[in-house]
Amino acid sequence: MSTAAKAQSNGNSAAGRHVRGRAACRARSSSAFTLLETMMALIIIGVGVLAFVDAQASFTRSNNWSSQAATGYLLANEVREFSRRLKRHDPVTGLVLVGSGASQVLVGWGRETNELTVDDIDDLDDLDGLTFGTGGGFAGPIDAFGHVVPQIAPDGTIQMNGTNPVPMQGWSQRITIQKVDLYNFNTVRDHNYQQTATTQLPFIPVDQFPLRVTVAVFYQEPTSTQGVEVTRLTWVVSP
Repeated sequence: MSTAAKAQSNGNSAAGRHVRGRAACRARSSSAFTLLETMMALIIIGVGVLAFVDAQASFTRSNNWSSQAATGYLLANEVREFSRRLKRHDPVTGLVLVGSGASQVLVGWGRETNELTVDDIDDLDDLDGLTFGTGGGFAGPIDAFGHVVPQIAPDGTIQMNGTNPVPMQGWSQRITIQKVDLYNFNTVRDHNYQQTATTQLPFIPVDQFPLRVTVAVFYQEPTSTQGVEVTRLTWVVSP
């Protein structure tokens, strides 16, 4: 082969290698991520992760609220069942006005001096202003029998403090008793109110009015300084 032919052959070989090298480089470039593509992928993945975390947090909050609402409604109804056995006013002293004129004094509303425990409560007006549970004067919350509702451990066992069950933590039942008008339950009367007889209306003594019972159930988080109302239940007990 002549020198010229060899030179041409070597040139063609070099040109071919150069073309093949550029093609391989383009192939490698087209199959790899650029910096911009990598950044966009990271942003998309990050947004997806944040959305998942937010959805999980929302689900947890919703689930906690549902559990607390159900517990609050249950505790409110426990007080209602507890009150079913109670008369409106004390079965011994009743509710009476003692004295006359401006010196009249109401006797019988609220707990008597010897009523110190839940078992001593024997009428509805004894419950006025009482709180069972966190922040109250009585242990609680209580159930329909007046027993303290215990704290349940994660494994389903009752938590005990020696021989006594630990009360349900953070929950309280606050009770208000109001005397309401016989003809309009939305009208609240004073405890010592009695209806004077008129040509249209009869005389109604102080102890013959309906009582409106309101139970507000509160829950206080371990890290909080005050409870939040979860449930409120109201009913009227007629004479």
